[in-house]
Amino acid sequence: MSLEFAILGFLNYHPYTGYDLKKIFDSSVRHFWSADQSQIYRTLANLTERSLVNMEKVLQDDRPDRKVYHITETGREELRKWLIGPPPMNEPHSAPLIQVFFSGMFSDEEILQKFEGYAEVMRLYLSRYEQVPDQLGPYQAEITSPREHFFWMLTLENGITNMKANLEWAESVIERIKSGQVP
Repeated sequence: MSLEFAILGFLNYHPYTGYDLKKIFDSSVRHFWSADQSQIYRTLANLTERSLVNMEKVLQDDRPDRKVYHITETGREELRKWLIGPPPMNEPHSAPLIQVFFSGMFSDEEILQKFEGYAEVMRLYLSRYEQVPDQLGPYQAEITSPREHFFWMLTLENGITNMKANLEWAESVIERIKSGQVP
C-alpha cells in the first residue's frame, strides 16, 4: 500500500514515466523503501485503473512511445488523506535478529565472523547513505521547495541514525565475544 502513496507523492511533484520513477526511488528513498521496476509498473497500472493517475502516451519516432503518468485530483486527495492520517505501523520483522536469536549453537569464532560481516554491511549502508544528498541533485532542480528538501533529509537522518546504532551494537557484540564475555 505504501508504494502506491510513494508513487503518488513523486507524481504530485511532476509527471514521470515508470523508468523515471525507478531512478527517483533509487536515488532518494531507497534507504527506507525500495521498489523494483516491475512493482512500479504494476502499481502504476493499478493507480491508473483506480483513476488516481492518468497515463499519457508520448509518441517517439526512434523509440517506443513513452508512457508519462500524471496524478489526478482524486489521486492528490487520496495522497493528502494518507499523509495526514495516522502513520501505518507494521510489526517489526528482522531476519538478522532471528539469526542472532538462534546463534547460541555456534562457536565464538563462527559468531564473531557473523557479527563482523554484519558490521561491514552496516558500514556499507552508511557509505551509501552519505551519497544520497549528491544523488538528489537532478530532483532538487525540479522541486525547489526548501521545506520539501528539509523533510526529505529527515528520512536520511533517520536512516543514518539507525545504521549507526546497529553498527555500534554489532561492534559492542564483537568486543564482548573477543573479550570472552559470552557464556
